[in-house]
Formats: sequence, C-alpha cells, structure tokens
Amino acid sequence: MAGRFAPRSTRTSVRGGHVVVPPGIPRQAAAPGRVRTVVPEGPLDLGLVLGPLRRGPGDPTFRAMPDGSVWRASLTPCGPGTLRVSVSGGAVRGEAWGPGGEWLLEQLPELLGGADDPAAFVPRHRVVAMARHRRPGLRLTRTGLVLESLIPSVLEQKVTTDEAYRAWRLLVRKYGEPAPGPAAGGRLWVMPGPRTWALIPSWEWHRAGVDNKRASTILRAVRVARRLEEAVGMAPEAAQARLEVVPGIGPWTSAEVVQRSHGAADAVTVGDLHLPGIVGFALAGDRDADDAVMLELLEPYAGQRHRAARLILLSGRTPARRAPRMPRGDIGRL
Repeated sequence: MAGRFAPRSTRTSVRGGHVVVPPGIPRQAAAPGRVRTVVPEGPLDLGLVLGPLRRGPGDPTFRAMPDGSVWRASLTPCGPGTLRVSVSGGAVRGEAWGPGGEWLLEQLPELLGGADDPAAFVPRHRVVAMARHRRPGLRLTRTGLVLESLIPSVLEQKVTTDEAYRAWRLLVRKYGEPAPGPAAGGRLWVMPGPRTWALIPSWEWHRAGVDNKRASTILRAVRVARRLEEAVGMAPEAAQARLEVVPGIGPWTSAEVVQRSHGAADAVTVGDLHLPGIVGFALAGDRDADDAVMLELLEPYAGQRHRAARLILLSGRTPARRAPRMPRGDIGRL
C-alpha cells in the first residue's frame, strides 16, 4: 500500500508544512469577482505560505483545489468574504467575493508574506540550511485577523488533532454561513461571528467533543473580541500579552495565534507536546528535549525562532515514534 495514498495532515505537518495541491484539472467557470494581481519579490510557494491556515484536510474555511488554487473564507472587519488565490507565471492572482472581498484583496500582499523578510534569516545548522535551500518559497503569512486563528487554536489545546479538527468542522458548518461567491463548489463556510459563538448551547459544545474548559475559554474570548482584534496593530509580544489576559489562553495558544495573525517570525511555540523533541533531535540528537532545551538550541536564531522551527519541521528530521498514539476521545458520546 506504500505510496498509493498521500499521508494525512497533522497539526505538526500543517504548522510546519505545506498544502499538497493536485495539479492539472481545470476549474469550471465561475462568476467574476474583484481581482488583484501581486508580483512577489523572490520565489513563493503558495502551499507553504498558506498551509498553516488550514485546520485539517476537512477545514470548511479552506480548500486546496485540483487546478492549483487555494480558497479561503474569512470573517473580516467588513463582513464575510471569499478569496481565491492562484499562481500564474511569476504573478499571484487574488479574486474575492462578498462584503469582505475588498478587505481581503487589500491584505493579499501580507497574506502572501509581503511583510516578511526571509533574507533576515541566517542558518546556523546544516539541517536548517538544507531545509531552507529546498524550500526557497517559504514566507510567513500575516492574516491581520486574530479571532479566526484564536478559536481553532483553543480547540487544539491538549487534545488530538483529529478531535480538534472535528470540533472546528462541526461548529463552523452548523453555526457559520455559506461563503459568498462561487466558494469552490459551495463547500466553503465562513466561521461564526463573536455573538454567534457566545450563543452556542452547552450541549452543542459537548456534541462537538469540546470540554467545558475549552468552551469557556472561547466564550471569554469572544466577549472581548473587539479588544483582541485590536492586537493586530501591536507588536507580536504585546499582542501575546493581551491575549494571555484572557483566562485559559497561555503562551502556547498566543504563539499559535500571532504566528498567523502577525506573521511573527520569533513567536516560537512553547508548551507543545512534540515540538521540543523534534527541535532537540534535529539540532542536537536529543529527542527528550524540553522547552528550556529547545529555547537554548534556538537561541542563535533569536528574532527568527519560529522560522527556524518551521524549517526544522519541513526538514523531515524527526525522531521515530516509540510510544502509542494519544488515544482519541469523544465526550459527545458520554
């Protein structure tokens, strides 16, 4: 069976990695939307740049299409919007629909990593240098949206990726709205607004497999959604501090958010179950490394530690599994 099926995406591969986009099948004609063309400086790998925004292969807000395009549905400050991004030659074409379409097109350069500076990164280890050489199109995206990264990150706290992705999928499809425009064949959904999240009944959280601790954290966050979204205008460190004022949001969650909302090159994820061991194994052969050891190993990359961690994840140099997978739970069956 080896080689017949593509490996399933995991939280680690998505955060560090890319979205595999099948080539070559033309898309049916769709109603025209507003269009913007961006010519990036240097190479750009669309799957690598936008991959961290996908929450599992069944993410209702994200689609990688057979024609090579990537579709996203977002709840912007101007309302719901759909964005289709495709690469042709050396240019990137963005096409948008809905009330939030103009906002999405304005943010397109930063979404593609236009605010990122890959040249500022200097590899200090051979494994990192090789990963950078093989992935020249890696740039750090900046969405300019906090809540759309915060809620799925809270859902991922201390559970398996399957559980978190299932909860996100069920809740967005049930309480979100269909994305405007052609929306990749009608399969895209816009996540609910703060008020809708706040009104989800407790038993629906339970049915989606979300325990009371994570649900309560999301409810506290959406009550101050406006203040959290203001953090986009702050430096990543200040934005993390504001996020962590909300009980239930710690360094792991805040780092996962600003990596996407701010394109924060130095926001290394601490408190992760797997990342310290992966970094420790890749850089020092220490598969039992903890957060303190990981941060010490990443110190030469100060200012670019998140980029270094992503390159390590992309290198494929990970320790062999030596324990059973974390068992998947489903409290919705209780």
